[in-house]
Amino acid sequence: MKSRDYLVVVDQAEQVRALSPDIVALAKLDIGTGGTIVTAPGEGDVDYVCRLFAPSVGIDEDPATGSIHCTLAPYWAGRLGKDTLRAQQLSVRGGYIQCTIGGDRVKIAGRARLYLHGTLEL
Repeated sequence: MKSRDYLVVVDQAEQVRALSPDIVALAKLDIGTGGTIVTAPGEGDVDYVCRLFAPSVGIDEDPATGSIHCTLAPYWAGRLGKDTLRAQQLSVRGGYIQCTIGGDRVKIAGRARLYLHGTLEL
């Protein structure tokens, strides 16, 4: 599967939760505009868990990332045999995301918070 990010799959959600990566070493990887996704099977009603580290583009850890689910949802859908998945991002802020595979698209739903309001002039 082609992705802009590195994908690391581990065995347990607790491994993702407890991860403390070497941010300086990760920043030296030649990833371009991507980062490193770490994922594992979920627990309870969560199909998979994840975290994203992208220090090479100035983001040590992204607290809630919709775009990585375009990589994760097809991966976990194939592994779990499901078209609708529930994900949890295990950053400090965290978040829950529902993903539905629709052909070559991933529909993403969840709660969001407004973090910026402004006007753009062209």
